[in-house]
Amino acid sequence: MEWHSPEQVAGLLGLHVRTVRGYIRDGRLPAVRIGKQYRIAQRDLDAFTGSPRAAASVHVTAVVELDDVTAQLADRVSTLVVAGVQQVRGLRVQSVYDASRGHLKLIVLGPPAAAADVLITIDGFLAAVAGEGGSDD
Repeated sequence: MEWHSPEQVAGLLGLHVRTVRGYIRDGRLPAVRIGKQYRIAQRDLDAFTGSPRAAASVHVTAVVELDDVTAQLADRVSTLVVAGVQQVRGLRVQSVYDASRGHLKLIVLGPPAAAADVLITIDGFLAAVAGEGGSDD
């Protein structure tokens, strides 16, 4: 459980600390007294303000680089991945293929679990292609 001091609550709400202490004294903002200090639980602050604090947003960026890739295989991998992520909110994939080097780069951006799913899909697809004897027609 997360706890806040009256000073922290004042900063979060844009109030003077005396106002927050007044709310505590009046019983409008529940607080626990620890020694000479008050502490306000996050859930009580959420109830007081009428809305929970927004959760932290976590995103990852993963770069997948493949060497010795034909244009056909690069197209298959890119199409599979880009088409697969269109329905996933907040997830993006960009692909860049350098034909002169046979190099494919996939950049995956988004929530950790969704990005992990994309990486697993890429890994599974490449394993299946390798099982086909490397045929990429």
